[in-house]
Amino acid sequence: MRSMRLLLASLFILGAAVAQAEPTTLVIDQGHSQVDFSIRHFFSRVHGRFNEFEGTIVYDDKDASKSSVDVTIKAASINTNQDRRDADLRSSNFFAVDSFPNLTFKSTKVTPNGEGKLKVEGDLTMRGITHPVTLDASLLGIGPAGPNGKITGWEASTTINRKDYNIVWNRTLDQGGTMLGDDVAITLNIEARTPRPPGAPGGPPPTPKK
Repeated sequence: MRSMRLLLASLFILGAAVAQAEPTTLVIDQGHSQVDFSIRHFFSRVHGRFNEFEGTIVYDDKDASKSSVDVTIKAASINTNQDRRDADLRSSNFFAVDSFPNLTFKSTKVTPNGEGKLKVEGDLTMRGITHPVTLDASLLGIGPAGPNGKITGWEASTTINRKDYNIVWNRTLDQGGTMLGDDVAITLNIEARTPRPPGAPGGPPPTPKK
């Protein structure tokens, strides 16, 4: 009997260790996150953002290479603080939001790159065109949130060429050169947490009783 109890205790401890090693699924908190971009306009840079997005981060703190990212951004939520320009950006000159309502990023590989640093490779889709991109990401911190939850902070950046996604509108200047640059710098500041239980503040509605 003593041997059986020791065996059961060992199995319980092993099971608990395996459970703790499971990757954590985190939901992006839109209200505390930002998806920003900037592009050259004449000789300065214009900044903008997307206001509506959602996604998940699966993070394995024991083996970051097992982590993943999946994000969807609403193209029509683009905001550069100028209504006329935003309307043009939603048009066929740029994002063509009526035909291509979403931008998506799905990771294909995550590689540790130093303490708290990650290289996140993935497929970025805009205007129905997909190209690989690499995000330079940093885990800013992780801590408890509620009885069984976690909250994390991240930042990431990359640069893409808009022409790769058939966003090619431009204007040639009389003195030479173009109005807009081709390279777009993307900066992400993300807060993500374990999903809140149904019925909790900020969580999904409770399941109706049958």
